[in-house]
Amino acid sequence: MFGRTSVNPQVFVSILIAFIISIAIHEFAHAYMATVLGDPTPREQGRVTLNPIAHLDPIGFLFLIFVALTGFGLGWGKPVQFNPYRMRWGKHGVALVAAAGPISNVILALVLAVPQRIFATGFANLPPYAQTFINTLITLNLALAAFNLIPLPPLDGLKILTGILPDFWYPILAPLDRYGFIILFLVIFFAPLQPILFNISIPVYDTLTHLIRGTSGVFGSF
Repeated sequence: MFGRTSVNPQVFVSILIAFIISIAIHEFAHAYMATVLGDPTPREQGRVTLNPIAHLDPIGFLFLIFVALTGFGLGWGKPVQFNPYRMRWGKHGVALVAAAGPISNVILALVLAVPQRIFATGFANLPPYAQTFINTLITLNLALAAFNLIPLPPLDGLKILTGILPDFWYPILAPLDRYGFIILFLVIFFAPLQPILFNISIPVYDTLTHLIRGTSGVFGSF
């Protein structure tokens, strides 16, 4: 999602709707996993639902519109709140909740891409706008999964890493979440730090694209 010089209305609508669907599934997966592990907080807050309205953050949605228009930037949904002390398996439970989001995006891409590969002729006969939307949804979900696996706060990758590393790392890494958006925005918009994103996310995206679509891809292109 880094750079587009012209705005195609069909592509813009496809990206925006794909974002809304993908974020709703991503956040639902977080909420559902936390509930399964014993924390009722997401259910009490109405987050165990696929209704996109429950998962949209107003400011994050405005940024999504900007990303859909320009192909650059960062958008986000409303983070799912959960209490790790009410869940089973402690920091490992937190890692499972974090991993559920990217895994849900990969599963959605897989559900769409496998029939597309098996029934390639039928897919080619679909209306162009349908082909555009399906391709956008697959690409976006793989990109979201790869991006969220970066071990930087407030992304899921840091929580997963924290749950895997030895216990003495937890009090060091966990507090970084409170500065998450500041750190992430610096990395995204400060050019010298951008290689951190590319060097981690692009190999993951390319690997997922090769496994699921049978092709290589350019991260963030629509």
